[in-house]
Amino acid sequence: MASANASKLVEYIHANPSVSSKALHENAGIGVGYATVKRLLSQLVTEGLVQPTGKGRATRYVVGSGFELFYPLDLDDYFLKEIDERSIKAHFNWELLRESLPGVNLFTPAETERLQALQNRYSNNVSQLNEAEYQKELERLAIDLSWKSSQIEGNTYSLLETERLLIEKETAEGKPKDDATMLLNHKETLDFIFANKGFAAPLDVSHIEHIHSLLIKELGVERNIRRRKVGITGTNYAPLDNEFQIREALQLTCELVNSTNNVFEKSLLVLVLLSYIQAFGDGNKRTARIISNMVLIDHGYCPISFRTVSSIEYKKAMLLFYEQNNISAFKQVFMAQFEFAVNTYF
Repeated sequence: MASANASKLVEYIHANPSVSSKALHENAGIGVGYATVKRLLSQLVTEGLVQPTGKGRATRYVVGSGFELFYPLDLDDYFLKEIDERSIKAHFNWELLRESLPGVNLFTPAETERLQALQNRYSNNVSQLNEAEYQKELERLAIDLSWKSSQIEGNTYSLLETERLLIEKETAEGKPKDDATMLLNHKETLDFIFANKGFAAPLDVSHIEHIHSLLIKELGVERNIRRRKVGITGTNYAPLDNEFQIREALQLTCELVNSTNNVFEKSLLVLVLLSYIQAFGDGNKRTARIISNMVLIDHGYCPISFRTVSSIEYKKAMLLFYEQNNISAFKQVFMAQFEFAVNTYF
């Protein structure tokens, strides 16, 4: 939903449910012709933000099933309110897995077309590389991904220091040992994924547990699904605290991912839902980023390094999903990083 006029229409429909197109044209304050209003409504219906009811002249519009998921909220405006001032969905929303996400397309037709064009370019580029050239590019992306994924979690290594560590096994002076271990674990996990293409197709809970165990090796983190409460810095959202419910949420996530045909949607679902569920005591977002990439790799798609997204932007987009179940900001992060990867590697 790119235009300001489309946003105004959705806002008006949200505030005035069951409104006619004529009333929208007269009262929404967007200053365009009736034909333009009808065109914008058609676009919003396609995107799942608006839903028509009735037929002919009796047609009325309400917000659609995708409204909460996709409505474009401004991150800066949203986070102007302090943590205790924000009105949020404080508990895990089972409807996301059982109703909302199974019933929508995460990407509009135009977004899917754009992503597929980038994937086609990637496939063409890779087809022109010999095995040595391909492995060199894969190594470069793996270093960038290991660095950025760790940096998002507070790792203090620079990209140059990460490269020295992963290639030359040279640790940086004055840095915590766990920082080096985290980076080495990322690289080892990615090497495992590259060497075992198709490992998680289809995805199941044991795959998630295995990747998590590789990422947290020798970091003093429990390997199994947690049995106690966990808090998340920066938000009052409280994830599930029952081991059996957590496992059920993971199973539903796997079923949703496996039943989705669009590979980009599979990858994005993994990215947000594994972070949202918080199945482990630590390492959840790292696990989500790596398995999201595993899905891309298993299907022959370009992996994502996340190199140019800021840690703050990433965390804000993730918090928005935790608190409002709104995926709009994180979807933009995903699309921008996929485009960067295609344009930068291979």
